Amino acid sequence: MNPSAPTIKGLVKIHKPDQPIRPIVNWRNAPAYKLSKLFTNKIKHITLLPNAFNVKNIKVLIQNLKDAPLLPHFTFASLDLTNLYSNIPVKETKTILENMLTHNVIDSQMQHDLLKWYDIITKQNYFTNNNDIIIQYDSLAMGAPSFGLIAEIFLQHMERLYLARPTHRHRIINHCRYVDGILLISDPNHTNIQAILDYFNAIHPKLRFIAGTERNNILNFLVICIHRTPTNMKTSIYRKRTFNDTIIP
Repeated sequence: MNPSAPTIKGLVKIHKPDQPIRPIVNWRNAPAYKLSKLFTNKIKHITLLPNAFNVKNIKVLIQNLKDAPLLPHFTFASLDLTNLYSNIPVKETKTILENMLTHNVIDSQMQHDLLKWYDIITKQNYFTNNNDIIIQYDSLAMGAPSFGLIAEIFLQHMERLYLARPTHRHRIINHCRYVDGILLISDPNHTNIQAILDYFNAIHPKLRFIAGTERNNILNFLVICIHRTPTNMKTSIYRKRTFNDTIIP
């Protein structure tokens, strides 16, 4: 392996109305690539994230929808996290990780090593573009083996601290997240999506959400089209979203 600076490319988000570009950094030849993989494997083995609100894949999400208690007047909505990776606070997440390691009674030497690896990986958070070197000082870029895990550590910490309250106050029937997309089922007799959106956007200054609501009893969420009828609910998977959702910025 001949290490080289990571490079960046853009993928068009064809499922979004304005089709923005998702930046992805190719870390395969980065100097810290192998260390990043080792860090990820170690953390997954010893911390065991609770995964209380997130789902593993779309198949699990569809099954959760089938199992969810539904009444005819319940409504579906989605919350999209904008620019997730570039808004993960690296220093704050390190403190969260350190507390997790202590809580799991990881010996001091292992803690020291893992936190040192964390610093090395996150401080090598740079890439090249048109022969320019661009450094991200307190954020992540999609592409490194460990950055998805680091993002999950931060998000699940926020969920543990703040999601019990809106679930009770706003009578949220079901809540599940897949990476940066959240699906909500709520009772409109007790809340509305704007109140839920305001609460989520007040959780942390780095996290900003945009809400999507049903139109004609249909909600498009990620690659799923959810169609709610008076007697049941249907889901289908499609490759390209139809842009008929009502978006609340």
